[in-house]
Amino acid sequence: MNQEPLFTQLQASLESLGRQTVSVADFCKTWRAQVDLLAALPPRYAQVLEDLLGRLEAGSLFTEESCSFSQSELIAQLGMWLDKAAQQARPA
Repeated sequence: MNQEPLFTQLQASLESLGRQTVSVADFCKTWRAQVDLLAALPPRYAQVLEDLLGRLEAGSLFTEESCSFSQSELIAQLGMWLDKAAQQARPA
C-alpha cells in the first residue's frame, strides 16, 4: 500500500504546528490516529512517537520555551521521526 500521501499529510500538519496554525491537541490527535501506519512500523516507532507527543503536550502547558520543553526541538525531532518512518515504510 502506498503510504506517500499519508506522509505528505503528516508533514503538512508538522509544518502547521511550526507555524502555530494548528493546536497541539489537534496535532497530537491527528498523529495518534495513524494506527495503520503505526501497525506497519516496528513497535519502537509507536513508543518513540508517543514519547514525543506526550512531551509536546506537556510542553504546551507552558507559555514560553523552558529548559525542559522546547517546542521547536520537539518539532524537529518529530520531523526526524517522520523521515525515518517514511524510509522504514518504503518497500525494499
